[in-house]
Amino acid sequence: MEKLVAELEQIVPFKESTDIGDLVLIVAKEPQMLVYALVTDIERDPTRKDEWWHLSLTFLTVPPQETTWTLRTAQMTGKEIFTMGGEKRFVKAVNLVPSIEKPLQVPPQQKEKSTAKSKASFLKRVK
Repeated sequence: MEKLVAELEQIVPFKESTDIGDLVLIVAKEPQMLVYALVTDIERDPTRKDEWWHLSLTFLTVPPQETTWTLRTAQMTGKEIFTMGGEKRFVKAVNLVPSIEKPLQVPPQQKEKSTAKSKASFLKRVK
Protein backbone atom coordinates (compact mmCIF):
# COMPACT_ATOMS: atom_id res chain seq x y z
CA MET A 1 0.00 0.00 0.00
CA GLU A 2 2.82 2.42 0.86
CA LYS A 3 4.38 1.94 -2.59
CA LEU A 4 1.06 2.61 -4.34
CA VAL A 5 0.48 5.76 -2.27
CA ALA A 6 4.00 7.00 -3.08
CA GLU A 7 3.34 6.48 -6.80
CA LEU A 8 -0.02 8.27 -6.58
CA GLU A 9 1.62 11.25 -4.87
CA GLN A 10 3.87 11.60 -7.93
CA ILE A 11 0.98 11.80 -10.42
CA VAL A 12 -2.03 13.19 -8.50
CA PRO A 13 -2.04 16.83 -7.31
CA PHE A 14 -3.07 16.33 -3.67
CA LYS A 15 -4.07 18.99 -1.13
CA GLU A 16 -2.69 19.16 2.40
CA SER A 17 -6.12 19.65 3.99
CA THR A 18 -9.61 18.21 3.54
CA ASP A 19 -12.70 20.43 3.50
CA ILE A 20 -16.40 20.12 2.72
CA GLY A 21 -16.84 20.07 -1.06
CA ASP A 22 -13.44 18.49 -1.72
CA LEU A 23 -12.94 15.53 -3.99
CA VAL A 24 -10.96 12.83 -2.22
CA LEU A 25 -9.16 9.83 -3.65
CA ILE A 26 -9.74 6.66 -1.64
CA VAL A 27 -7.45 3.66 -1.94
CA ALA A 28 -8.29 0.34 -0.30
CA LYS A 29 -6.40 -2.92 -0.37
CA GLU A 30 -9.39 -5.21 0.32
CA PRO A 31 -11.74 -4.90 -1.38
CA GLN A 32 -9.26 -3.62 -3.96
CA MET A 33 -10.50 -0.16 -4.81
CA LEU A 34 -9.32 3.17 -6.18
CA VAL A 35 -12.29 5.55 -6.20
CA TYR A 36 -13.19 9.22 -5.90
CA ALA A 37 -15.65 10.53 -3.33
CA LEU A 38 -17.14 13.93 -2.56
CA VAL A 39 -16.83 15.23 1.01
CA THR A 40 -20.37 16.33 1.94
CA ASP A 41 -19.87 17.06 5.65
CA ILE A 42 -17.25 17.07 8.42
CA GLU A 43 -18.41 17.03 12.05
CA ARG A 44 -16.46 16.67 15.27
CA ASP A 45 -17.15 13.40 17.13
CA PRO A 46 -18.19 14.64 20.60
CA THR A 47 -18.10 11.13 22.11
CA ARG A 48 -14.31 10.89 21.90
CA LYS A 49 -11.63 12.66 23.88
CA ASP A 50 -9.16 12.97 21.02
CA GLU A 51 -9.73 14.76 17.73
CA TRP A 52 -11.96 12.43 15.69
CA TRP A 53 -14.24 13.54 12.87
CA HIS A 54 -17.32 12.17 11.12
CA LEU A 55 -16.38 12.45 7.45
CA SER A 56 -19.51 12.16 5.29
CA LEU A 57 -18.71 10.98 1.79
CA THR A 58 -20.57 10.34 -1.44
CA PHE A 59 -18.70 7.75 -3.49
CA LEU A 60 -18.79 8.71 -7.16
CA THR A 61 -19.98 5.32 -8.34
CA VAL A 62 -23.07 4.20 -10.22
CA PRO A 63 -25.28 4.58 -8.29
CA PRO A 64 -23.63 7.09 -5.92
CA GLN A 65 -23.19 5.68 -2.41
CA GLU A 66 -23.28 7.75 0.76
CA THR A 67 -21.34 6.79 3.87
CA THR A 68 -19.82 8.30 6.98
CA TRP A 69 -16.39 7.33 8.26
CA THR A 70 -15.03 8.35 11.65
CA LEU A 71 -11.39 9.34 11.20
CA ARG A 72 -8.65 11.32 12.88
CA THR A 73 -7.26 14.42 11.17
CA ALA A 74 -4.10 12.60 10.02
CA GLN A 75 -6.22 9.86 8.45
CA MET A 76 -8.59 12.13 6.52
CA THR A 77 -5.74 14.31 5.19
CA GLY A 78 -3.60 11.48 3.82
CA LYS A 79 -0.84 11.84 6.40
CA GLU A 80 -1.54 8.35 7.71
CA ILE A 81 -2.50 5.04 6.11
CA PHE A 82 -5.08 3.46 8.41
CA THR A 83 -7.06 0.25 8.71
CA MET A 84 -10.79 -0.42 8.69
CA GLY A 85 -11.84 -3.95 9.51
CA GLY A 86 -8.18 -4.95 9.42
CA GLU A 87 -7.71 -3.72 5.83
CA LYS A 88 -5.52 -0.76 4.84
CA ARG A 89 -7.08 2.47 3.58
CA PHE A 90 -5.79 5.84 2.33
CA VAL A 91 -7.79 9.07 1.89
CA LYS A 92 -6.50 12.39 0.57
CA ALA A 93 -8.12 15.42 -1.09
CA VAL A 94 -7.27 16.16 -4.70
CA ASN A 95 -6.33 19.68 -5.80
CA LEU A 96 -8.51 20.38 -8.84
CA VAL A 97 -7.25 23.97 -9.26
CA PRO A 98 -3.96 24.18 -11.17
CA SER A 99 -1.18 25.71 -9.12
CA ILE A 100 0.11 29.09 -10.24
CA GLU A 101 3.32 28.39 -8.36
CA LYS A 102 4.14 25.35 -10.52
CA PRO A 103 4.33 26.40 -14.17
CA LEU A 104 3.87 23.78 -16.84
CA GLN A 105 7.18 22.03 -17.44
CA VAL A 106 7.98 21.58 -21.12
CA PRO A 107 10.50 18.82 -21.88
CA PRO A 108 13.76 20.10 -23.50
CA GLN A 109 13.05 18.35 -26.82
CA GLN A 110 9.65 20.11 -26.96
CA LYS A 111 11.30 23.52 -26.32
CA GLU A 112 13.66 22.98 -29.27
CA LYS A 113 10.77 22.09 -31.55
CA SER A 114 8.68 25.07 -30.46
CA THR A 115 11.50 27.54 -31.18
CA ALA A 116 12.13 26.18 -34.67
CA LYS A 117 10.94 28.42 -37.53
CA SER A 118 9.08 25.66 -39.35
CA LYS A 119 6.13 24.56 -37.29
CA ALA A 120 5.49 20.99 -38.29
CA SER A 121 2.29 19.55 -36.91
CA PHE A 122 2.61 16.66 -34.48
CA LEU A 123 -0.86 15.48 -35.52
CA LYS A 124 -1.15 12.64 -37.98
CA ARG A 125 -3.86 12.68 -40.63
CA VAL A 126 -5.82 9.44 -40.79
CA LYS A 127 -7.89 8.72 -43.88
